Amino acid sequence: MIRSLRIQNLATIQDIQLDLNSGFSVLTGETGAGKSIVIESIKLVLGEKSSADIIRTGESKTSIEAVFSFQDQDQQHQQGEVFLQRIIPIQGSGKGYINGTLVPIKKLKDFSGQLVDIYGQNDHAFLRQVENQLDFLDHFARTWPLRRQVEQLARQLRSLIRESCQLETQSRERSQRLDFLSYQIKEIESAGLSPGEEEDIRQERILLKNAEKISQDIEAALSITYYQDDAILSQIARLQDIIKELSKFHSELKETNETLAHCSIILKDFSDNLMKLKESQDGSPEKLESLEERLSLIENLKRKYGANILEILQYVENARHEYKLLENSQEKLSEIQKEIEITLAEYLQKAGEISQLRRQSASKLDRRLEREISQLGMKKARLIISLQSQAPLLEPLSLEKVKDSGMEEVEFLFSPNPGEEPRPLRTIASGGELSRLMLGLKSLGSVEEKSKTLIFDEIDAGIGGRTAEFVAQKLSSLSQRHQVICITHLPQIASFARHHFHIIKEIKNQRTFTTVKKLKHTERIQEIARLLGGSHITAATLRNAEEMLERNLNLKRSNPQV
Repeated sequence: MIRSLRIQNLATIQDIQLDLNSGFSVLTGETGAGKSIVIESIKLVLGEKSSADIIRTGESKTSIEAVFSFQDQDQQHQQGEVFLQRIIPIQGSGKGYINGTLVPIKKLKDFSGQLVDIYGQNDHAFLRQVENQLDFLDHFARTWPLRRQVEQLARQLRSLIRESCQLETQSRERSQRLDFLSYQIKEIESAGLSPGEEEDIRQERILLKNAEKISQDIEAALSITYYQDDAILSQIARLQDIIKELSKFHSELKETNETLAHCSIILKDFSDNLMKLKESQDGSPEKLESLEERLSLIENLKRKYGANILEILQYVENARHEYKLLENSQEKLSEIQKEIEITLAEYLQKAGEISQLRRQSASKLDRRLEREISQLGMKKARLIISLQSQAPLLEPLSLEKVKDSGMEEVEFLFSPNPGEEPRPLRTIASGGELSRLMLGLKSLGSVEEKSKTLIFDEIDAGIGGRTAEFVAQKLSSLSQRHQVICITHLPQIASFARHHFHIIKEIKNQRTFTTVKKLKHTERIQEIARLLGGSHITAATLRNAEEMLERNLNLKRSNPQV
């Protein structure tokens, strides 16, 4: 339960502290006074999303502090206490604290499910959605651990079905695709391509196209160095003989002769290379034609399979891989179909276990709900939880039929009056009936959570008279097991509460302030009279308010179940 709540700089609240008690408490006040801000502060301290827009004008941050007491789950007779704080700055990220230690905001949110349930005025709208009806049945039947297993199996099964369908589609096109891939692979492989080949061919083609000029240049070079009588090599040889004779008289010329010998060697090597190059020259038209045909083949393959030889070779590698997969696709399809059979059997087994638990729990739940709504004034109403199984519809198997929630479709059927056939709750229940049904459901859902706080934010909207009194009695009954906090505009509900807080909005020095005051008995009479008669309060209204308060408080004392 919430023991204390301090709110600083939240919207119109500057600084208030509420010391709360066990049992049933109500918050009342004029429309717009700030009642829902108090509930919003509890949501924030429990990790709800926030923004800087909620910070009071002129302030740098909002701070909410709350002290909760709870029953220790490991030692059921021991009471625990936890201090939570949430700070929301105007700039930067917010901070959360548990018992003074900084924690991620998500850690605060982890506490919300353990400590508090908050129900808004439109919360009963969830009853109109059949998926929420199934969820509630599963909570009641305690099937959620099994349901998570079914959900995992359903996802796995749908994945296998998709893969099987893909392979079956491929199988129908398999023969054509295999023939096409085979043609492409053979066409590329028969070309015998190698990386860098195209560049080499283009270079060789340049040489062949200029073969005549190259031959002429080689002949000219050989004539200068070797062929002619006055060729360079012959001249160097004669020069060496002359220098050799001169060196007999001038010894320093011996080094010159050695240099000439070295030059002669270099020129001989050069001439030998020219001879070899001359012999290797093949300027035949047949050779050039062969190169042109090879380049044409490469260009044709490039148009089909890639911008260059490397891309063509990568393409054929991918084609071989696809060909192999298609060859083995039938085997793979058989393997997947076996996996589908195994997974489907497991899915049906787990879903069957959930079905059994749901059917066992459904009859218990609808009887208990009928008792709950009977206490809320619908004594002749009937509620039937209808379960429709789709197990026979799993054949033929399809993605749509494999559901995360199992094989049932659940529908709450409702008959508010005797003699009327039960019909879907989502189509026939009125707002007041839905409010009472919702409260009955929430009562059942929280019956075992002994120390939880239940907060009802104007769930009484749209109801009045006897219905409002029934709701008030149910809230009062819930307060025997839980701390119940309710924002209300109805005097019937306010008069059943043990503790009454009045939310007041005032304007001081052109600033708005929201404050909270815990009312004494005489002040409660005045506030209930306001709820009864509005701003025009008469002596008769005050007497009615006092009688209502005394009657309902005495009723509570005399009947603890109310």
